[in-house]
Amino acid sequence: MTDPKKTTLHRYGLLLVPGFSSLSVALVTEPLFIANWLAGRSIFEWTTLSADGLAVRSSSGGLIAVDEPLSGEPQLPFDTVFVIASFEAPDSTRDPRLMNWLRRADRNGVRVGAIETGSEFLIEADIIRGGSIPVHWYNAKGSEELHPDLQITETLFAAAGKHPLSAGGSATADMMLDLIAQHAGDALASEVGKHLLVDSRRPGSRPQPSKGTKVAQFSESRDARDPVARAHALMEERIEEPISCAELAAMVGVSSRHLQRLFRARLGRGIEATYRELRLAKAHQMVQLTAISITEIAIACGFSSLEVFSRTYRSRFGVAPSRDRGQSLDASVYHSMATPPDAG
Repeated sequence: MTDPKKTTLHRYGLLLVPGFSSLSVALVTEPLFIANWLAGRSIFEWTTLSADGLAVRSSSGGLIAVDEPLSGEPQLPFDTVFVIASFEAPDSTRDPRLMNWLRRADRNGVRVGAIETGSEFLIEADIIRGGSIPVHWYNAKGSEELHPDLQITETLFAAAGKHPLSAGGSATADMMLDLIAQHAGDALASEVGKHLLVDSRRPGSRPQPSKGTKVAQFSESRDARDPVARAHALMEERIEEPISCAELAAMVGVSSRHLQRLFRARLGRGIEATYRELRLAKAHQMVQLTAISITEIAIACGFSSLEVFSRTYRSRFGVAPSRDRGQSLDASVYHSMATPPDAG
């Protein structure tokens, strides 16, 4: 059992990228503060950083001052560095100062991790080359298209290896409790969790909570007898080449009419609308998170023509797909419970 009184100091560097989430910073620093308070001494330190040392604007619009700019020194004074990013991350991945600093930190043995879209920096810098990469469900399909050779997962976090990664949101607090346990023991981590009103520490491998749609709840069902869950899984497998309602019903062993009734009763929409919503969800991520052409996206998401895709996308999101490239605060937002359009 680790004794917090004998634990050595662990130093964190928090690299804030324009558009970062203020919540992520709080979810990193507050558990560390509580751990220090409970231990009766500083066993963790943290320093906020930006590429130039100037204040960084968060996703909520506030300018947040940082402690230091990125250092040019070959020996970096940190044990762990987190890239904390959210919206507009691709713009900053083109900053050579930032990317070279991260590569140097990794080469010098610093544990380089990321929160939310911060993982994009580690991928672009060729720091992450394999293993599970937790990505927020909102960005997961786009990340899979961008990085088909990597293992993108809709899990909470991964903290066991050299590169601790959080998918964002409350998963960051779970990851920090895991990291506190690694450095100062399970007892202290559990006590920190109690002060944060956390009932139990969630493992990083746990799937992210429901994506906000009723259909997601059924897709996560383990009951092989559930025709809705089975039909939904088949829909996800056949996004590019959609199958008919009759084929779908036959594959799950019920009549088309019965399956339609089940979908409407349990999900509030029919099979066609549910299928179209899955295709639009993937299309929205591909439009905003990849450089794939609009025509290729239309084909990949099972639309019969570019015209049909553009009309359906505009009806759903209020903007043409060609004018919705790039994920930013001004871009369209995917509301999973919105009423789906009739076109398709």
